[in-house]
Amino acid sequence: MKSTRTAAQQAALGLWLRRLGALVVKECKEIVRDPSSYLVAGLMPALLLLIFGYGITLDIQTLEISILDQSGSQPAQQVVHAFMHSPSFTVVPAANQEAAEKLFKDARIKGIVILRHDFGEAVARGQAGAVQILVDGADANTAKFIQAYAQMLLARWQQASTGTAQPAAIEVQPRYWYNATANSRNYLVPGSITVIMTLIGTLLTSLVFAREWERGTMEAMLATPASRLQLLLGKLIPYFCMGMLSMLVCAAAAVWIFSVPFRGSLWVLLLLSSIFLLTALGQGLLISVLTRTQLLAAQAGLFSGFLPALLLSGFVFDIASMPYALQIATLLLPARYFNVCLQTVFLAGDIWSVFVPCMGAMLALGAALLALVYHNLQKRLDV
Repeated sequence: MKSTRTAAQQAALGLWLRRLGALVVKECKEIVRDPSSYLVAGLMPALLLLIFGYGITLDIQTLEISILDQSGSQPAQQVVHAFMHSPSFTVVPAANQEAAEKLFKDARIKGIVILRHDFGEAVARGQAGAVQILVDGADANTAKFIQAYAQMLLARWQQASTGTAQPAAIEVQPRYWYNATANSRNYLVPGSITVIMTLIGTLLTSLVFAREWERGTMEAMLATPASRLQLLLGKLIPYFCMGMLSMLVCAAAAVWIFSVPFRGSLWVLLLLSSIFLLTALGQGLLISVLTRTQLLAAQAGLFSGFLPALLLSGFVFDIASMPYALQIATLLLPARYFNVCLQTVFLAGDIWSVFVPCMGAMLALGAALLALVYHNLQKRLDV
């Protein structure tokens, strides 16, 4: 009796796996025949990675300014010479203040340094010379850089030429950990992978059931003996494999094309990516079972996946600087946790004190999303 029951269970399990395999093969054929799959999983990630990697930077290479020497004295000429030979500034010549202001209005320069008429006399008396720095406040970040660099250059010139500037009582020796070159690309590229993986996972699966409804094949699928779990896994497994392949391509491009350091382990990266991908796929499948048109599903996928991952994950904007209500809202965003994990595994290494809380949050969100998908995926036409 026991052997008979075991044989029956094995037969039932084999039948269950064959049905699941048939659904997976069917979905793989749909992916091969659908051009949008290649666009979303292949062309779009490559394009976004190139844009984020090369087009977005937080580094300031050179700052364009004009210098107006109203003094004509030797100390003023020394200051002008110091600005012209500084690696931080590119001096655009201007004959007078009107010409400099025109360059300012035309956005050809970001600042104007004006050495007042009494600059040389004040320096000769051992006093601070009058220097006015005009900056373009439309770009607050660049304006702060110009002010800081100009003040530092003037302080160094004053100390070297007149000896009136007192050396600092404390010598500061900054050192950058994890990103020794202070290159923003090393920070932005892992964050861009978060956005790309969110887009792939959400947008691809948001169309799967909606596509079946539009093509009229959903009724045939519901009439099959396949269970809800088999239907769910049949849609989930192919796109999970496609998403993991895209993740490997993005990681390889980050290391070999953008020269981002990778200090963690490959298996840890795959583990983190697989957990996050389940949440992204769950979100897309939930959209797909709630909508019956591909246009609406695609719009919902972009609105709920791509935009929050871009704006609220900490990829570009620091979460701590956001309003408190948005900081609370980001706790429900899987991309927030994946962004932290990717930046850590690339730049710092395998730090489990960071990974474990993020993995727990992503697993909880993924389980909730997949449970909602299973609940709403009813094998009836009247829902």
